[in-house]
Amino acid sequence: MKCNMNCRLQEEMLQREDAENTLRGFRQDVDNASLARLDLERKVESLQEEIAFLKKLHDEELAELQIQIQEQHVQIDMEVAKPDLTAALKDVRQQYETLASRNLQESEEWYKSKFADLSEAAARNNEAIRLAKQEANDYRRQLQSLTCDLEALKGTNESLERQMREMEDNFSMEASGYQDTIARLEDDIRNMKDEMARHLREYQDLLNVKMALDIEIATYRKLLEGEESR
Repeated sequence: MKCNMNCRLQEEMLQREDAENTLRGFRQDVDNASLARLDLERKVESLQEEIAFLKKLHDEELAELQIQIQEQHVQIDMEVAKPDLTAALKDVRQQYETLASRNLQESEEWYKSKFADLSEAAARNNEAIRLAKQEANDYRRQLQSLTCDLEALKGTNESLERQMREMEDNFSMEASGYQDTIARLEDDIRNMKDEMARHLREYQDLLNVKMALDIEIATYRKLLEGEESR
């Protein structure tokens, strides 16, 4: 019975955690979609400003060219001997105006196409945000249901926690006894290490004495061998 309640409690907690993680993920998706929508809106606004700027620039260039043409036309009119230049200049002006009008129309069509693409992308993004919010609400309701189930299991969980505390107290007493034993064993080990270190120092001292004696004996032997050789 206790195991079943523990398993059920664990399962409910896992489901709630999964729902919370999913909800956080949808919130992140909504935030990302909102940022993407704002970026699209900024791009649309920038595109509109660029179109207006190009129109203004085109109008200014056209006006400036018309002034230049008019000035040249005045000069040509003053030269009565050159009527053909006036007609040629008029043809050039008409060709330029035709070309400028065509370029302006093509630019407007291109920017309108880009604007339509951005508007369509913004609409799709708004739909994605709506769906994400709807799914987030569904998971929020699911989370509320799981929260109610967890509240219902709190009483059983508290009983199990009391039993666990009793077991922990018992284990604590046993662990305290084990710790005392471990402390005694550690003291014994330290004493043994100290004794071994002492024996090792004594052995090293004896070894040093032996080495000194060996050196002294070897020195005497050399002296004796030297005396005998004489």
